[in-house]
Amino acid sequence: MTLTHDRRVELIGGCPLFHGLDAAGLAAVAAAAIEVEFPAERVIARQGEIGTGFFVVVDGTVRVIRDGIVVAHLGPGEFFGELSLLDGGPRVAQVVADGPSRCLALASWDFERVLREEPGVALSVLRVVAGRLREVTSDHRT
Repeated sequence: MTLTHDRRVELIGGCPLFHGLDAAGLAAVAAAAIEVEFPAERVIARQGEIGTGFFVVVDGTVRVIRDGIVVAHLGPGEFFGELSLLDGGPRVAQVVADGPSRCLALASWDFERVLREEPGVALSVLRVVAGRLREVTSDHRT
């Protein structure tokens, strides 16, 4: 079933990366996103490859695998793929659909355009990335 624009806006608004974004920003992200379905066990992102997309999980779950070890399971409203798009470097993990899954995807050029045009998105991305960096730094101190 294809998502309506209003449902896309609702899903984008529920994604932690876009919290605090105004209606115009949410609409801009939703308009740029495409709906993609993945069958069970489909590799969505490969560790070590340059990323070309950012994803928000709509339905189903995906697992994040780093160096052969499952490090996370992501479900509806959660996201992945932003780091490679931000720095142009290779993906730091592989992401595989646990079962049939559906995502909203933004191509790298659309993600970058939204960051340039919607400062609120850029600020949200910075906050999430800083939070993840803080977690990694804190984990290494113990």
